[in-house]
Amino acid sequence: MTETAPARARAEIDLAALQANVRALRAQAPTAALMAVVKSDAYGHGALPCARAALDAGATWLGTATPEEALALRAAGLPGRIMCWLWTPGGPWQAAVEADLDLGISGLWSLREAADAARASGRTARVQLKADTGLGRNGCQPADWPELVAEALRAEAEGLVRVTGLWSHFACADEPGHPSIQAQLGCFREMLAYAEGQGVRPEVRHIANSPATLTLPESHFDLVRTGIAVYGVSPGPELGTPADLGLRPVMTLSASLALVKHVPAGHGVSYGHHYVTAGDTTLGLVPVGYADGIPRHASGTGPVLVAGKWRTVAGRVAMDQFAVDLGGDEPPVGERVVLFGPGDHGEPTAEDWAQAAGTIAYEIVTRIGTRVPRVYVNTEQAG
Repeated sequence: MTETAPARARAEIDLAALQANVRALRAQAPTAALMAVVKSDAYGHGALPCARAALDAGATWLGTATPEEALALRAAGLPGRIMCWLWTPGGPWQAAVEADLDLGISGLWSLREAADAARASGRTARVQLKADTGLGRNGCQPADWPELVAEALRAEAEGLVRVTGLWSHFACADEPGHPSIQAQLGCFREMLAYAEGQGVRPEVRHIANSPATLTLPESHFDLVRTGIAVYGVSPGPELGTPADLGLRPVMTLSASLALVKHVPAGHGVSYGHHYVTAGDTTLGLVPVGYADGIPRHASGTGPVLVAGKWRTVAGRVAMDQFAVDLGGDEPPVGERVVLFGPGDHGEPTAEDWAQAAGTIAYEIVTRIGTRVPRVYVNTEQAG
């Protein structure tokens, strides 16, 4: 949405910042095309507006996890290459083939379902064979690679598929110097060489995610897949802050104080009374909770900025609300509370919340729920 959001809470999405991030990432991998990954509603930022902004900034591919996410982008009229990779048996293969999506293939069963869908639709399926080079999730093991490559080439000879890509994914690219990084690169090169030696002619070869795009130029190949970095979040504290990496956080999450009241010393706050006031004080009520994606694990530790001061969640985060101890200050009801943002004005960042909740910043932005409206700002600067 772009209209004024209800006062309870809002997530402002800075599309100009997103575009600046895309351009910065393109500069990091100047010889490769760039895929903007917009899975999970663009990591909670809104898939369609973010996808459009990323394309306008020079991304030439879009990536999603599920085929349903990719089909929604295509149904909205987004052009060009869209790839999806998280399939289960009986998925919408025919719809994906007819929508000209690129389909991630990790084994014989999925290749066969793609070929069947191509046969039924009378069209050629675009498939990308995924190599498991050491992550141990999706992808084809090296021992099974010759069989997958051979069957893909047979299907290609029949006109059922076109092998448009060969790809893999890193396990530890966010940990500079981890020995698995070079081991996976070596394995990927070997699996590429085998497939190409058998006659596969991919349009793109790719393994680099956000951290590899930023730190491993030897991994860029023909295409880099950038996800969290597009949204201005550092892929890992070890790599530096967003500013260190030339990125700017895109989401600012805020709410309005719903109540300010005086309470005496010794007053319990929220469920379980895990917080008890040390003296006479004022409490402020922030009307968002774990139903909105505020992590309950940040009870007692989650930071917010209220009336120019850094405060901390007092007691447990509840489903719809949490309290902060204002220490006797009396900001007006309706005062803006900033949970996280770029940090320009002293507000916490998504990384601060991640540390408070014992998780990663990816989860903080992705989990913000649908009750919180997305409000797109700086749209006139985007483009």
